Amino acid sequence: MTPIDDHPLRYALANELHARPFPVAGTPCTVAFLAIKKPEAAAARDRDEDLAHLINLLDRHGAQHPQPQATHYAGQIGRHWLKWEQHTEFVTYTAITQNVSDRPFNPADFEVFPPDWLMASPGQRVTSAMIRVVERREDDSVQAALADWFEPESLAVARVLDDAAICACDFRIDPAGHMRFALFVTKGSGRRRTGRIIQRLCEIETYKAMSMLGFARVKQLTPRIGELDSRLTGLMGQMTDNSAHPDQLLPDLLSTSTELETLSAQCSFRFGATGAYEAIVNQRIEVLREERFEGRQSFADFMMRRYDPAMRTVKATERRLQALSDRAIRAGELLRTRVDVERSAQNQALLESMDRRADLALRLQHTVEGLSVVAISYYAVSLASYVLYPLTKAGISKGMLTAAVTIPVVLAVWFAIRQIRKRLE
Repeated sequence: MTPIDDHPLRYALANELHARPFPVAGTPCTVAFLAIKKPEAAAARDRDEDLAHLINLLDRHGAQHPQPQATHYAGQIGRHWLKWEQHTEFVTYTAITQNVSDRPFNPADFEVFPPDWLMASPGQRVTSAMIRVVERREDDSVQAALADWFEPESLAVARVLDDAAICACDFRIDPAGHMRFALFVTKGSGRRRTGRIIQRLCEIETYKAMSMLGFARVKQLTPRIGELDSRLTGLMGQMTDNSAHPDQLLPDLLSTSTELETLSAQCSFRFGATGAYEAIVNQRIEVLREERFEGRQSFADFMMRRYDPAMRTVKATERRLQALSDRAIRAGELLRTRVDVERSAQNQALLESMDRRADLALRLQHTVEGLSVVAISYYAVSLASYVLYPLTKAGISKGMLTAAVTIPVVLAVWFAIRQIRKRLE
């Protein structure tokens, strides 16, 4: 084989596809899941803090550390199997214990994450969940368990992966502060298939919670967007009926446009992330291949009724904000055009006034030139007469001599002044 240089990222990119394997979980087992996010600027956080927090937990159990700059980790900590993943905005911990408590969803099962360790977390809890994985019995016993563990009004239940298991959740936070999921695994389903279902349930809950942050942001923005909408409509009304001078409206319009652009810039990341998280939630539910269980609503039904309206609200607000920004830009352009037209008219009037003044100045100049010719000619004739006075001895009178000199002198002065003006022009 001919040697060839590999791209420096070839192996890293190929290995990334296999870097986050699904957990392997037997039945029965208990899953404790936790997602942590910084309240502000989570995407730009110091990721070394996340890794240090994980190492703190591993040291409590004497477990091996991950590689430096690792973004994922899987290993045994005591009697629990732990999976840690670092994402763009958050970090997740999944701890699997190969047994179940006699008390369903026992808060003590979450103590795999010690309270003091949780208190030292470099962020806040976005969501946490307890998943109880048990072997599937008769449908009657499953229904009895569901009635005992969940709120019937919001309960979502479905057979998944070609009846490999029954998943259930009411998407409510229990008194211990966790979401509850129940997974009834059909006998014969493999440990890897069970692990994939657990992974999907954790992802559905995590990305649902993260996308709802966009809905919370929209609820904060809606009153201000309404105010800006009313202000923009008022300004456009004043532009239409000419109730205010454009020079007075333009600063208010530019201020409104600037604030709208600022809001769009501040929310663009959250809106984009919300759309991506929503797509993941829907895709994860789709790959579960749900089938109805005893006529109850499925996860997809629940999301359609409770989750999709919130996501549509986020998208509608994003479109409204963009539309307002576009309206403000167009209104600003129209107002600037009107100001430019008015200023052009003022400039035209000023130029016409200047033309009139120039014409008057030209006429005055011609008048002055005529007077100048007379004045200069008068003095020139006097000088010429003095020069020609000796001719009076030849019998020519002074009056005749002055009269004879006047016309040539006047013509000469007029011609000289005209030549001077031509040279200046």
